[in-house]
Amino acid sequence: MSNRVFAKEIGRCYTPGVPAVFPRLKQETSRHAVTVRVTHWLTFIAFVTLLVTGAEIVVSHPRFYWGETGNSITRPLFILPIASSRDTVPTGYNYVLLDQNGWSRYLHFQAAWVLVLTGLVYGIFGLWSGHFRKNLLPQASDRSWGAHWGVIAKYLRRAPPKDKNTYNVLQRTAYLGVIFVLFPLVIWTGLALSPAFDSSFPAAVNLLGGRQSARTLHFFVSGFLVIFLLVHITMVAIGGFWRRMRGMITGHMATTEERG
Repeated sequence: MSNRVFAKEIGRCYTPGVPAVFPRLKQETSRHAVTVRVTHWLTFIAFVTLLVTGAEIVVSHPRFYWGETGNSITRPLFILPIASSRDTVPTGYNYVLLDQNGWSRYLHFQAAWVLVLTGLVYGIFGLWSGHFRKNLLPQASDRSWGAHWGVIAKYLRRAPPKDKNTYNVLQRTAYLGVIFVLFPLVIWTGLALSPAFDSSFPAAVNLLGGRQSARTLHFFVSGFLVIFLLVHITMVAIGGFWRRMRGMITGHMATTEERG
């Protein structure tokens, strides 16, 4: 049956002046390029690996300092209220945790390189294809605090988004901040912890205030990335978890359109 005949038959069920509402038509829209999807999942796997191994490394010495040096007899900037995996580190607890520092450091280093190389591929693709400009850069009319607060107000009112298939200005700003600020900073501070990097590029470490300052900054930047990850997963769940997941896996997202 053609759409015209179908519309005519549906229209007979309504009184004159009442518009007939057709069933929602399911459509699929192209959402993410292959490069975006592959680098997204590689970044996710590498980041989760870095979080797990990084937590094990922190447990071995949950004291943080500022400056170039720091050890068990140095006054710390702050101490995490957890036990250590080493009995030589004073934490106030009368027991120690299992020492997983060996494998965690090795895996942390390998996952970091996966993150760096994946980020380079994504960055080159984003600049070359115009992905950043078309999909992440806010429009000129949205580059204001008012536009950002408007989106936040809609979230607080739980108002439905105008277009579920595009990023709003708050999402675009957050993604750009993560891509061009937080990830480069977490890589920089992580490299600054390496003695080889310190000896080759001492100025890059000194700009951070020293190796212990770099470690402290690395901890806080990682915390901001964890917050972003949690908010990101929450927003995906609110926007339709399986629909969003399908879009990031297959590159296509299902949409519905109601016509009357």
